[in-house]
Amino acid sequence: MDRIRIRGGRGLRGTVRVSGSKNGALPILAASLLVDGPIVLRNMPRLTDIENMLRILGRLGVVHHWREDGVLEIEAKDKTLYEAPYDLVRTMRASFVVLGPLWARRGCARVSYPGGCALGHRPVDLHIKGIQDIGGTTEIDKGYVTVTGRPRGGAVFLGGNMGSTVLGTANVVMAATLATGTTYIESAAMEPEVEDLCRFLNACGARIRGIGSHLLVVEGVDTLHGCEWTMIPDRIEAGTFLCGAIMMNSDVVVQDCEPMHLLAVLDRLKAAGAEFEVGNNFIRNLPTPGGRLRAVDVTTMAYPGFPTDLQAQFMALMARADGVSVITEKIYPERFIHAAELARLGARIRREGATAIIEGTEHLRGAPVMASDLRASASLVLAGLVAEGSTDVRRVYHIDRGYERIEEKLHGIGADIERISEG
Repeated sequence: MDRIRIRGGRGLRGTVRVSGSKNGALPILAASLLVDGPIVLRNMPRLTDIENMLRILGRLGVVHHWREDGVLEIEAKDKTLYEAPYDLVRTMRASFVVLGPLWARRGCARVSYPGGCALGHRPVDLHIKGIQDIGGTTEIDKGYVTVTGRPRGGAVFLGGNMGSTVLGTANVVMAATLATGTTYIESAAMEPEVEDLCRFLNACGARIRGIGSHLLVVEGVDTLHGCEWTMIPDRIEAGTFLCGAIMMNSDVVVQDCEPMHLLAVLDRLKAAGAEFEVGNNFIRNLPTPGGRLRAVDVTTMAYPGFPTDLQAQFMALMARADGVSVITEKIYPERFIHAAELARLGARIRREGATAIIEGTEHLRGAPVMASDLRASASLVLAGLVAEGSTDVRRVYHIDRGYERIEEKLHGIGADIERISEG
């Protein structure tokens, strides 16, 4: 099992490039089940989650080919298969997003109910409700969700206790593209990844209006055709590298990103005293005298609010800020497992329900730590960059789910970091 070792305190400098969006790529890959003909996908990240999704799609008759230039070619060949088994779905909750397109294109879908999650309870009831609202007949039996019938269209409300559901919106909008009528999705998720999925579907011949808003209107069509598409930049990876640059008070350019997708994050960083230059496709951190930030409070919310996927990284940033900050988690209230591991490095964090209180300290110290999930592992790597001495992050298979060669990218801008294989 691999681990990542970071020797902290080394300054960063240079340009780090952002890969294509993991969270944007997964539903677009699932959408290949809807499409007749080949699809060419550019800027597709090479990640464990992507490979797992391709493995699931392969079980559903979808073939793929990675070209030497990194472009992914994909096409649904066998359209008779309709079951996504537990042994594959359990590897990644996001794979449940095959339910809608599988049912819409093949008339039947049987997908394993996703299991537990380190982030806490993440129900899929809104996915199922939305599919029922547009004509699906659903049955849950022996750990599988089966959907039959044909999508007719209709009115769907996708708001939940924690806000809109991103993957639920993706599931319903994909199924609605082949409905016999028109679908109105109210309280649709507005994340850039949902917007990109809708634009991709339109490029394949779908008719979706209201893209980027809380109300999506989907006029069903008979068929969808293939197209060429370029993945949007990964806003969470961009935010992670930006947090690292600020923690190290270093002149670093985060290149090939979309700053408009990070406005809530940039707002909180400015409030903390960070300074940066923003261009069309880059953010450059500008070192400041002293370099220590002011403590600020953050509440995670659905887009365009502060993203839950950057909460752990921001906590690492606040661990060295001047003062006391409060982070409130409104998307996944249990998402604080990383706090205990950051404390092993000297961070002073106290949790009260869905809130973490961080008392900033000037010094962190290296120690062995254990990653518990994807974004938690990124926060530990960032903390290791500024900690005195050596930090070993174990279970880095978590980080490989969503960061493409993170140790190589950080090494490229000056970090003393290496991956160690233990056989």
